[in-house]
Amino acid sequence: MQQLLWLETLLKLAGGILLLLAPMSTIRAFGLPASASGFWPRIVGALLIGVAAATYIEGAWAGSRGLGLAGLVVINLTGAFVIALSVLMGRAAPTRRGAFALWVLVALLVSLSLVEIAQA
Repeated sequence: MQQLLWLETLLKLAGGILLLLAPMSTIRAFGLPASASGFWPRIVGALLIGVAAATYIEGAWAGSRGLGLAGLVVINLTGAFVIALSVLMGRAAPTRRGAFALWVLVALLVSLSLVEIAQA
């Protein structure tokens, strides 16, 4: 389970740092819809860093009763559902590269959730 929590932490921390430090470049690199400013992508980045920190605490502190696997499963499946729905409605990514990147993210989040469910 420790390895799973580390993977979860690294995935969310990497995405959060990219969005926080270079929101517009990250959006362009992944072919996602352009934003008028970097405000909202930075907010999402900060939230991802917060979830990564909560995940780290859960795995690193003995006896922690924090986020837990159930919380991670809910976060991952909710995110995957919203991203998939946005892509299916044609509002998430104006390019094929963007849609591909989002589908890869959905697959990763669902796969991670299934592994976490199996560990619970």
